[in-house]
Amino acid sequence: MILHLSSWPEVDEYLTNHSAILIPIGSTEQHGPTGLIGTDALCPEVIARRVSATTGLMVGPTFNVGIAPHHMEFAGTMSLRPSTMKAVIYDWVSSLAHHGFDRIYFLNGHGGNVSTIRESFEELHQDPVLSQPNDHRRPVVCKLANWWGFAPVLDFCRSTYGGAHGAHATPSEVAITYAAYPEHQKHVPLDPQIAPMSRYGDAQDYREKFPDGRMGSDPSLATVEDGAHLIELSAQHVSEDFKTFAESPCD
Repeated sequence: MILHLSSWPEVDEYLTNHSAILIPIGSTEQHGPTGLIGTDALCPEVIARRVSATTGLMVGPTFNVGIAPHHMEFAGTMSLRPSTMKAVIYDWVSSLAHHGFDRIYFLNGHGGNVSTIRESFEELHQDPVLSQPNDHRRPVVCKLANWWGFAPVLDFCRSTYGGAHGAHATPSEVAITYAAYPEHQKHVPLDPQIAPMSRYGDAQDYREKFPDGRMGSDPSLATVEDGAHLIELSAQHVSEDFKTFAESPCD
C-alpha cells in the first residue's frame, strides 16, 4: 500500500489494523558518469515498493534530498543542512503520529544520512508528546535500516564485484537503478576502470581526488539482472525486519 496512491479513507482503514509505515530516505547527488543523480533515493524507493507488495504494509513518500555537501562540486547535487533535515524528519514523524502511526521505519540509501537520522531519532524518542502513548497510538518509535546492510546483500556484492565494488557509484546501486529504469542506462568509457580510493576533505578536495565522481568503484559491472536480484534480496530481508518492527512494543 502506497500512501501517495491511497485516499484518506483508505489510510484511515489501514490504521484500524496497522500502525507502521516505511519511509524511503536517500539523497540527490552525483553518482559518477554512469549513475543517476537520484540513485540513493531511487534504490530504497524501489525496494520499499517491493516490500509493500509482499507485506501489505504502507510505504510513505520518499525523502529524496539528504546530507551531501561533499558532492556539491558536481552539477545536479542538492544538499540539506543537518539542522534542516532533522527539522523535516521531526515534522514528517509528528504528522504521521497525529494520525496514529507509531512505528516509523526509515529505509536509507545514502551513508551520509546516517548520523543525522540517528540524531533525529534521539530527539524524537525524547519528545514528551511523541514518546507517550495516547488514545489512538502507542509511543512513537523510529528505526533506521540501510538497504545494503543485510548480510546476504553484502555477501552478494562482495562475491560479485570484489574490490571493484568501491564506496561510491557502486555497481550494486547502479544495477538497481538499471533494473528499475532500464531506459536510463548510461554507458561511457571509464578512466581509470576502477576509481581511486582515499580519504577526502571538503567538496573541492573530493572533486580533485575523484574527478569523475566515483570512489573505488567500477560501475560498468552493473547489470539489469544483478539489479533485479538485489531488489528481491534486499526486499526479502527488509520485509522480515519491517514486519518484526511493526509488531514490536519497543525497539
